Amino acid sequence: MREVILSEYLLQNLERKGAVSLARQLYDTLRQLILSGDLRAGTKLPASRVLSKETGLSRNTVLGAYEQLQSEGYVVSTTGSGTFVSDTVPSLPARDPARSNATVVVPPHLALSRRGAELVRNAQASSVQWGAFTPGVPDVSLFPHEVWSRLMRRRWRKPEPGLLTYSHGPGYLPLRTALAQHLRLARSVDCEPDQVVVTNGIHQSLSLIAGLLGDGNEVAWIENPAYWGARTVLKANGIRVLPIDVDDEGMAPSEEQMQTPPRFMFVTPSHQYPLGTVMSLSRRRMLLEYAHRNNIWIIEDDYDSEFRFDGRPIASLQGLDSNDRVIYLGTFSKTLFPGLRLGFMVLPKVLSAHFGTGLSELYREGRLIDQAVLADFMNDGHYAGHIRRMRTQYARRQVLLRDAILEHFGGDWPISTHEAGLHLVMHLPEGTDDVGIVLAARSLGISIRPLSRYYAGGGGRRGLIFGYACVPDHVIGPAFQTLVTAIMPALDHVSRSRQQPRKSSSMINEGAWSGA
Repeated sequence: MREVILSEYLLQNLERKGAVSLARQLYDTLRQLILSGDLRAGTKLPASRVLSKETGLSRNTVLGAYEQLQSEGYVVSTTGSGTFVSDTVPSLPARDPARSNATVVVPPHLALSRRGAELVRNAQASSVQWGAFTPGVPDVSLFPHEVWSRLMRRRWRKPEPGLLTYSHGPGYLPLRTALAQHLRLARSVDCEPDQVVVTNGIHQSLSLIAGLLGDGNEVAWIENPAYWGARTVLKANGIRVLPIDVDDEGMAPSEEQMQTPPRFMFVTPSHQYPLGTVMSLSRRRMLLEYAHRNNIWIIEDDYDSEFRFDGRPIASLQGLDSNDRVIYLGTFSKTLFPGLRLGFMVLPKVLSAHFGTGLSELYREGRLIDQAVLADFMNDGHYAGHIRRMRTQYARRQVLLRDAILEHFGGDWPISTHEAGLHLVMHLPEGTDDVGIVLAARSLGISIRPLSRYYAGGGGRRGLIFGYACVPDHVIGPAFQTLVTAIMPALDHVSRSRQQPRKSSSMINEGAWSGA
């Protein structure tokens, strides 16, 4: 505890007109802080003159409390150095384990709201964000740190004051200009710099969209299965989420569902998350026309489109939109590193100025110097070069993971498409406990995610979502070999429950296809 915090704490807790003397109160307060561990052994207490001045106590009062603490062994005083918390402070009695484990009853006035309780109860954010086979995480160890550091030092050498204060509006103009150029060439996005708004990532972008374009209790169609974070953010902002099943061509609303148009549609057309399919051109045109007729905002999440390994590049949905119904979302979390916390939106021109204002009003943005470094990184050609290098790395790692799966489970085992992305899905037979496999894998030090949790209500297909981008080549095979020990018991259980003893890989594959 720093000295300034100590004086503030004392000012809040000392009773100037209390029945107990100030010296005794000061002694009791310091003693309790020492016993509780808030003032740890070796902590230097403020000089008596300094503490007297900061608290308004007389110096004799402070000295009296210090002397009492010293006489009881709580502090030691060294002439010329100061007063320090002793390392021989007696311990408080151990807590009663029964009391520690007692159920805590939350008073009604301290309980979460219904919306807050649902958010916490259904939280899916993982505490593991690195290692085999964490989905959605790029290989940050291969990021060109030296280049970034050089660009950062150049900016910090004599920083412009405007880069160190709050940001107002849609973000650093040179970055938005570089982004617009990149998106036009790489993703066929039809945009100019004034349509780009820089955010802290997809979650903040969605929150801003819901806040500025939704009036509460309106409906958003969202793919089923879908990224859990999109559901969470929209619901937290008062938007009712309606899951719409996907087929091989993308989001597939039924005729009945189309009778009641939503306010929003959230889609991942270039690489459906998490199944990996690509939305067909006919489905794209149908959704665009439906959105135009019914004044629906389509939110296009193009989260990992830069990493395409095979086939022709898939243009953005926004590039096909001639009626300004698509809001395009992107992030640097996949192409650079998640800790950067920078993303962006491309908005219809009529909205961009409003969103810049809303961003400033709601979030008081900053990070301008980071945006300036990123603009330099892009303009100097480092961004494009990094993506090319990582595309090669990730393509090779995907092949290694696919080979490991097929080696253990046969050449016909159903796996998601291979054209792009940072993850793949290994489908499992219907009825397999994919959540149980994930928990067993966690005990083995391996992080995967269950496909079933990406469906609304936990229904739908069973499978395992593997992230391969952040796993070194030489680790993929051995890590999967370890994971097999968690997968096989679950498959055996499904086989026994169907009274189909697992005698060959072909029998497993037949069951797996029925669930895929």
